[in-house]
Amino acid sequence: MENVEVMVILFIMVILGYVLYKLGYMGDKFEQKLSAIVIDVTCPALILSSVMGSEIPDRSLILPLLVTGFLTYILLLVYGFLVPRFITQDRDARGMIGFALMFANVGFIGYPIVASIFGVKAVFYAALLNMPNTFFIFTAGVMLVKGEYSIKSINPKLLFSPAMIAAFVAALMVAFGIHTPAMIARPMTMVGNITVPASLMIIGSSMARLSLREIVGSPKVYVASVLRLSVVPLSVYFLFKICGVSDVINNINTVVIAMPVASFGTMFCMKYGRNPSLMTEMTFITTVASILSIPLVTLLFK
Repeated sequence: MENVEVMVILFIMVILGYVLYKLGYMGDKFEQKLSAIVIDVTCPALILSSVMGSEIPDRSLILPLLVTGFLTYILLLVYGFLVPRFITQDRDARGMIGFALMFANVGFIGYPIVASIFGVKAVFYAALLNMPNTFFIFTAGVMLVKGEYSIKSINPKLLFSPAMIAAFVAALMVAFGIHTPAMIARPMTMVGNITVPASLMIIGSSMARLSLREIVGSPKVYVASVLRLSVVPLSVYFLFKICGVSDVINNINTVVIAMPVASFGTMFCMKYGRNPSLMTEMTFITTVASILSIPLVTLLFK
């Protein structure tokens, strides 16, 4: 019940973004600037602030977290490249659905929800689990969206995002037991706290642009959404449960994987000249449905 309340509170911020767009306070240019600030500034600050303060996360979990993260995305490759073949015969749609099954919206929604459910210190664990995401989303993710399965799609420069660098720095701080002075930790925490409301309002604002047809969706959108929000995270949870992965790591990893479709999908469609309608529909449906699905998934942790 507590997790349902958390999701409702977060969704109220999404509604606020929707209303602000309709009232003219949010729009394309402002939204683009705010998105860049969230991705490049406040989200990295949130990751760094998770290892600052009197209580440092358990350094013994660093290697298990990284291993679990990479194994998770190896499993997700199966969902991304194989499962869409059973959903549609359309090659372009297969790539879009494959991307949706592989990549969750961790940066915008995942970190705030992990912090709300497990506490701010868990953001560090989530960041380490999500480090492989940066590699795979700019390799396998780009291939799926473009429909071109070639190594030439990889741009190594894109792998060094501010969030990934922040996760690496945070891991070093934990590994060497570095304590941060309050003069630095407090402003870092204040900036990091902007991530939650800002990211959710951006999502609400983007939803305000959708047409009725995009809101309603199509059968393959609903099939992909059920897989993304339930089948994928549940299979990951039970597989690692059987393999003996610790509950702390497995629970956080499951919540991270249970997020809606990554917003990068729509951005990739725009960048590479692909029709973004299917990706936008899946992003919208999974974002709304996650209000109920995420609390249901967390019932496994009791």
